[in-house]
Formats: sequence, C-alpha cells, structure tokens
Amino acid sequence: MFILTCLKIFVARIVDVSLGTIRTVFFVKGRTLEPFIIAFFEVLIWYVVAKEALNIEGNEVLIAISYAGGYATGTLIGSLISNKFIKGFVAVQVVVNENSNKLVKLLRNDGYAVSVILLKNDYAGHDKDMLYIEVKNSRLKELTKIIKNYDNNAFIVVNETKLVWNGLLK
Repeated sequence: MFILTCLKIFVARIVDVSLGTIRTVFFVKGRTLEPFIIAFFEVLIWYVVAKEALNIEGNEVLIAISYAGGYATGTLIGSLISNKFIKGFVAVQVVVNENSNKLVKLLRNDGYAVSVILLKNDYAGHDKDMLYIEVKNSRLKELTKIIKNYDNNAFIVVNETKLVWNGLLK
C-alpha cells in the first residue's frame, strides 16, 4: 500500500508539473485562456497530492523522493510536450562571412521570407549583411541546416517571437 501511494504521488506530480510547464509556455506566447484553465487543474492536483504526501505515515524519505522525482520528471515531460505541440515563431538573425546574395536566393527559393540588413564596420572594419528571417519553430532545424551548409561559421541568433503581424511568412 505504501509503495502504491509513492507511485501515485510520483505520477500525480508528473501530471501537475507538466501542466505547469505547458501553462507557462502558453502564457509567454501571449495566450490567456489556456493558462487560466490549466492553472485550475494544476493547483487542484498539487493540493490533493501535497495533502496526501504530508499526511501519510511511513518512510518520509520515500515520499519526498517520489514527490521530487515526479516534479523533475514532470518538468522534462512538460518541456517535451510544449516543444512538440505548441507552435510558434522564432526570429533568426544570421551574419555570414561571405557574400549573402547566394544564400538569400537559396533561402527564398526554399520559401523563407528573408530581409537583408547592412551592418556597417565590424571589428575588422568590413561591412556585412545580416539576414532576418521570421519562421515557424517547426522549420528552424531545416533552416539552420541550410545556413550551416552554406557557411558553417555563420553567426546565428534565434529569439522566440511572441506575436507576428503582417509581413511575409510562407
């Protein structure tokens, strides 16, 4: 019975912490309804589990390990779920070490919307181009592969985008 309680605490913590991670991702992306609903169930599960964990008599160390293990596992699972199922956009800035015209043409032919910004006078006194690309995060891996194949030493910065209005996204 005691082991079953430890297992129940472990699984419930996985569920409530996964929900918390997903709620946070939705909130950061500017959504409001989903985090509101998820928060209710997250805290309800947490309350029931915390109450049971604190009121059980027995080996408190195993209860604590079950509680902490469920929390850690829930963080991992929530992150994996968020990355897989919550879609969004990222802004990618790329500075290449060579002429960017060929890469820009290659990216545009592959359906990426690319803006080119002239960077004046880097540390060595050279002008370079910075490519600005707004892309769905599901296409990021494909995009970085193309860039690295063109210039393995390209400087790439990726930032999460909260909101995209207008512009050209294919």
